[in-house]
Amino acid sequence: MFYVLTAVGQCFHTYNVSNALPEDISSLAADRMLVYAAYGKLISAFAKNKEVVHTYTGHQADVHLLLPFGDHLISVDKDNAVIIWDVESEDTYLQISYDKASFEVSALMHPSTYLNKILFGSSQGSLQLWNIKSNKLLFTFPGWASAVTVLQQTPAVDVMGVGLASGQIIIHNIRFDETLMKFQQDWGPVTALSFRTDGHPIMASGSPIGHVGLWDLEEKKLVSQMRDAHTTVIAGLTFLQNEPLLITNGADNAIRVWIFVVAGGDGRLLRHRTGHSAPPTKIQHNDQSGINILSAGQDGTLQSFSTVHERFNKSLGHGTLNKTRAKKKGVTHDTAKLPAITTFASETARQSDWDGIIACHRGFLVTTTWNYQKGSIGAHKLEPERFNKNRSLNVHATAVDITSCGNFAVIWHFFVCAAHAGPVRGVSVDALNQLTVSVGADRLLKIWRFKSKELLHTHSLPAAPASSLLHRDSGMLAIALDDFTVHILDMETRRAVRKFSGHRGQINDMTFSPDGRWLITASMDCAIRTWDLPSGSLVDCFLVDAAAVSLSMSPTGNFLASSHVDGLGIYLYMVSLRPLPADYEPTVIMLPGTCPSKDADSSEMLEYISPAQLDEHLVTLSLLPDSRWKNLLHLDIIKKKNKPKERPKIAKRLVPQFALPTTPSEDQVNSLDIVNLGVLAQKSTFYLQLENALDNNSYEEPVKLLRELGPSAIETELRALSPDMGGEVRVMQSFLKMISSILQSKRDFNLAQAYLALFLKLHLRFIADQPELMEEAESVSAHLEETWMSMQMLLNQNICLLSYIKSALL
Repeated sequence: MFYVLTAVGQCFHTYNVSNALPEDISSLAADRMLVYAAYGKLISAFAKNKEVVHTYTGHQADVHLLLPFGDHLISVDKDNAVIIWDVESEDTYLQISYDKASFEVSALMHPSTYLNKILFGSSQGSLQLWNIKSNKLLFTFPGWASAVTVLQQTPAVDVMGVGLASGQIIIHNIRFDETLMKFQQDWGPVTALSFRTDGHPIMASGSPIGHVGLWDLEEKKLVSQMRDAHTTVIAGLTFLQNEPLLITNGADNAIRVWIFVVAGGDGRLLRHRTGHSAPPTKIQHNDQSGINILSAGQDGTLQSFSTVHERFNKSLGHGTLNKTRAKKKGVTHDTAKLPAITTFASETARQSDWDGIIACHRGFLVTTTWNYQKGSIGAHKLEPERFNKNRSLNVHATAVDITSCGNFAVIWHFFVCAAHAGPVRGVSVDALNQLTVSVGADRLLKIWRFKSKELLHTHSLPAAPASSLLHRDSGMLAIALDDFTVHILDMETRRAVRKFSGHRGQINDMTFSPDGRWLITASMDCAIRTWDLPSGSLVDCFLVDAAAVSLSMSPTGNFLASSHVDGLGIYLYMVSLRPLPADYEPTVIMLPGTCPSKDADSSEMLEYISPAQLDEHLVTLSLLPDSRWKNLLHLDIIKKKNKPKERPKIAKRLVPQFALPTTPSEDQVNSLDIVNLGVLAQKSTFYLQLENALDNNSYEEPVKLLRELGPSAIETELRALSPDMGGEVRVMQSFLKMISSILQSKRDFNLAQAYLALFLKLHLRFIADQPELMEEAESVSAHLEETWMSMQMLLNQNICLLSYIKSALL
C-alpha cells in the first residue's frame, strides 16, 4: 500500500504523525523498512514511523540531501561532503569529498538497473556517475550550463529527467550521453519532476510559483497547465505507480492528490490536507462538544481543525468582498481579497439557519460573516451606514461578539466617538442579552443596556486594556491590561474582585475553564499561567519556547489548545494543576507532539503520584473493591444463598481397579515409621505474623496480608485465632492491637471497621470472659470514638464553608 511522507517543521507526517526531532527536518527519504530524516548535522532512522532505531553522526555541516540505497544510506551536507553509511551498523562505508568550487552536489539519484551506480548533479551544471563500491568516477557529463535542481528516473531504462535552474527540462540517455528532448518551463527553476507509469507518456514538472506543467513525451510539447496548484513553491510531486494519481505538496502547508480522468487533460483535485500557510492569530472552540477548533491565520483563511481525526478538518476559505468573482478567478487573482482576520466570534445556536461566525479584518472597516456548515464565507458584509459614504475616515473594526442566542452581533470600531475616546479593545454581551460591556484605550470600562444602548456604569481602569473576556455563566469579566496585570470584574456587583499579577510581557490571550473557576492567560514572556478565581491564587505555570498568541479551553474541560508565534500548528495538552510556592520559577516544557532534548530537565513532565496519606489529620479509605470487605458480616447468608438446590447427580458406576502391591524398600519403610502429627495443626502465615507483631509492635505485614485475602479466607483466619481452633488469647489480643494501629494511622478506615465487626461476631462471648481481651477492646473503642469525632468535625467545617460560598458574593 502507498503512504505519503512530508516534513512539517520538526516532525514528519506519514499520514499519521511521527515523533518529533530537536530541529526542523531538512531532508526526508524512505525505503521499504525505514524512514530517514536529516536535521542539522544528524540523521535519524525511524521504524514504524515513530521509533528511532538508528542515528548517524559524522557530518560537520547541515545535511540537505538523502538517498537510501539498498543496505546503505547516502547523505550530502552543505560543505559538499558525501557520506555513504551502513544502515545497520551506523558505520561510514565510504566518504567522497568534492571541491565545492568545481562540483557542488545539488541532486543525486540511482539509475535503474545500474548496479552500485549513483548519478550526482551539481550547481555548476555538470553530472558525474560513480561506482560507490569501487569508489571510482565512471563518467562526467558536461551539462547544459545551468545548475541541476532535480534528477529523476524515467520509465525507460538509461533515460533520466534533468531539471535545471534555468527552467529547462532535459530528457537524457546516460548510456550513450545523448539528449533525447528538451522542454522549457517559463515559471522559473524546475523544483520537481515525475513521470506517469500507467501507460500515458506524461511528465509533470513543478515551479516556484505553484504551477504544475504537464508535458507529452511522444508529442514533445506542453499539453496542459495546472495553474495555482499551490499558492507557493511546489516542493514535491509524485505520480503513484501504475495509477492516474499525482500527489503534490508545497510551502503553503498543503498536500493535494490530483486524478487524471481524461487523457491529455488537467488533473482534478481528488482529496487534500491543508493547514495555515502563515501562523494562526486567533483560535476558538466552535461548539460544546470540544471537537472542532476554529482558527484564523495571517494567511487570511479561516479553518476548522478536528481533535478527533484530521479527515474532519475543513477550510472555510479566504475572506473576499466578491465571493462569485473569487470562485471564477481563484484566490490568487482575487482583487477583492480581504486582509487577515484579527479576531472573530462564533455561536452555534442558530448556525443551521444563518451564518454563525463574524470576523474583523486587519485595518478594515467591513466585518464579514462565515457559515460553518457550508464551509465558506457568508452572505453578509457588515458596515456602519455613517462610514460607508466617507472612505477617507480612518475607521476599522476592532472587536466583535455574538450573543448566546445566535441572533445578534455586536461590532465596535476604532473611531473617536461618544462610546470611547480611543480604540475599543474588547466587547462582550451577557448571557441574557441585557448588558453590553466594552473596554477602550481611554482606560474606561463601560456597561451599556443592550437594546437601548443606554450607558449604565463607567469603571476606571488603572491602565489601558489590551483585551477582555466574559464568562457568561458566572458573570466574571477578565480584563488584560497593558501593565501586564489581569483584573476580574463581577458583572453583578460591578466591582473588581480579583487582581492577578506575575506576567512580564504583553498578555496575548485569555480563556476560562467551562465552570469559570480557572482563568488561563498567555503572554509574550512565553509563560502560560492558570489562576484560581475563588482562592485568587496561581495554581499552575509553565514556559514554552515560543510565546502563545491565542488560547482556547475545551468546553468539556479536557484540553487546552494554543497557537504560538511563528508556528503553523495548534497544540493540545492538559493543564496539570498543583499547588505552587510563592517563589516558584517555571521551567520550559516542550510543546505537545515534540520531544525534549537529552539535556532538558524532564521533572516537570513526570506523572504525579499521589501519596498514600495526603495529611496526617485526614482519614483515608482503602482502594480495595467493595466485594473484598463489605460482605464480611454476611458471609453465612451468602453461603446459604449459594447452597445448591439439588443434590449432585451420581455419576455412572465405574469398576474399581486397584494397583498391584509392591514391596517397599528399606528406606521407604523407615520413612513410614515417622509420622509428623504437628502438620495437622500447622500455624498460618497470618497467625505467625500476629505473634511476631507482639514483640516488635509492627503490624504492617499482617495488614498487608489481610488486604490480599478474599472474604472466605479472612473468615477462616479469624476463626483460627480462637483457642477452640488451636489459637491463643495473646494472639487474639494482638489482632485487637492491629485494629488500634490501623485506626491510629487513619488509613484503611473501612477495612478496620469490617475486620473488627467480623472478629466481634465470631468471638464476642469469649472476649467478654477474658479480662485481657476486654481491656484491649475498650482501647479500640476509644480510638474509634476519637476518629469518628474528628471526621464529624471535618464534615461540619466543610458544610459551613460550602454554605458560606453559596450565599456570599466574591
